[in-house]
Amino acid sequence: MVDDATWERLRSAARAARELAYAPYSRHPVGAAALVDDGRIVTGSNVENASLGVTLCAECALVGDLVRTGRPGDRGRLIAFACVGPNPGPLLPCGRCRQLLFEHGGDDLLIDREGGPVPLSLLFPDGFSADHLP
Repeated sequence: MVDDATWERLRSAARAARELAYAPYSRHPVGAAALVDDGRIVTGSNVENASLGVTLCAECALVGDLVRTGRPGDRGRLIAFACVGPNPGPLLPCGRCRQLLFEHGGDDLLIDREGGPVPLSLLFPDGFSADHLP
């Protein structure tokens, strides 16, 4: 179980990551933070591009941080995730990012949202996984 103090640490880390975002086109900076099962906190911020279609969401950068800072053969699993944008309160991941988070955290990954955290399975039912591949 993730306690209130840990959620506040994640939200604070997400706000700090948001300050590092590169969002000159949308002016919508986003920061994300997640707790890993080995105790690490990984973060990411969005990085826009003039073509916008190849913009990297904060969740993409966060998963890059997970892989970069993990041990070979054991990158760790995400267990709690918080994301913030320029407006007050939590920001939910888009569909593409829900798939990315599912790959690295699974159904039980807790996602911060208004009203309290919920498992990713409620936001992304029947996620596509490696089990669906031949």
